[in-house]
Amino acid sequence: MVFTEIRAIQFRNLHNEAVPVNNRQVFLIGANGQGKTNFLEAIYTLCYGSSFRSSQLRELVKHGEKSFKLTGKYLGEDKLSHTLVLEYQDSKRRVFLDEREIRDRKELIYNIPCIVFSHDDIAFIRGEPEQRRRFFDQTMSMYDPLFFDDIRRYRMLLKQRNLAIKEGSLSILPVYDLQLAKYGLSIQKERQKAVTEFGEIFPEMYRNVSSSDVNIAIQYQPSWSECTTEDEIIGYLEKTRQRDLTMQTTTSGIHRDRFNIVQDAGIFSQIGSTGQLRLASLILRTAQMEFFHKKTGKKPLILVDDVLLELDLPKREKFLSLMEGYSQAFFTFLPEEHYFASLASEGALIYDVKEGSFLGHEG
Repeated sequence: MVFTEIRAIQFRNLHNEAVPVNNRQVFLIGANGQGKTNFLEAIYTLCYGSSFRSSQLRELVKHGEKSFKLTGKYLGEDKLSHTLVLEYQDSKRRVFLDEREIRDRKELIYNIPCIVFSHDDIAFIRGEPEQRRRFFDQTMSMYDPLFFDDIRRYRMLLKQRNLAIKEGSLSILPVYDLQLAKYGLSIQKERQKAVTEFGEIFPEMYRNVSSSDVNIAIQYQPSWSECTTEDEIIGYLEKTRQRDLTMQTTTSGIHRDRFNIVQDAGIFSQIGSTGQLRLASLILRTAQMEFFHKKTGKKPLILVDDVLLELDLPKREKFLSLMEGYSQAFFTFLPEEHYFASLASEGALIYDVKEGSFLGHEG
């Protein structure tokens, strides 16, 4: 899968123009604030219907406007040309694939697998537990539609159960407990399997790039760790119901699970240096690429946003050799990062980005 053209209208600071991107490698060169990341955001929003920088689509509208439109033309696995359109207007999102409206976002996210590398990824290492849950749920949802459905149903049920607790509708809680146990147990089992398989990829990648023998690993700690059946979960929810009523929320469940990055017996975020944490966050994304490829046989599109500058030359070369398994890559660089030329294959597309406009030339 390769995008051939991206057009943004009234999106962030980008000019209302079509940008040809028919190449496996596309390099965006420019100073900060010129629109490089906005362009990556436009691609990501086309792929998933949401941004990796904001939870609110209205924040993506160009200043002074009320709507935006994104259009991406791409060559699919069927070797045919397709057109993907996302419109945001009147606080509503509409997505069209070859002029057919996509009403369920699930259909969209399996259309163009996309992985973004950004500075914010360090939150997966040193951020709150919610950040690591989001990373692994995203990783699993990329290849498993059933897991995606279970997560969606669980979140809906959790919201309804919490509302019932707040409103004092206690008679309906056993119904929600039954459903939470069903979907929660399924999610817990899939998370455990995924962490085991992911753990066969990530630590070795980290040791390779860091040129160290650091004993790094991923630990999964389920909230319902001692529950192996739906009945046991239901019993646990009944036993802890008074706690839930006191706290006015559901205090146990897969929404309370923890994924920990550990070094030997300690939490990595408390032991590692900032450089080590940053490297680990990049390796997490690279492992995500490899994990997705192993599960599906497909290569994802990747968006690499100004993250290579912090790596010294040996680490950068090892890191780049690990992330070769992509269908198409978009890289952003500052003008002073002259080494980008050594990364570009013959004929790669290179754009100078200034004030939301793109001036292209081949590498």
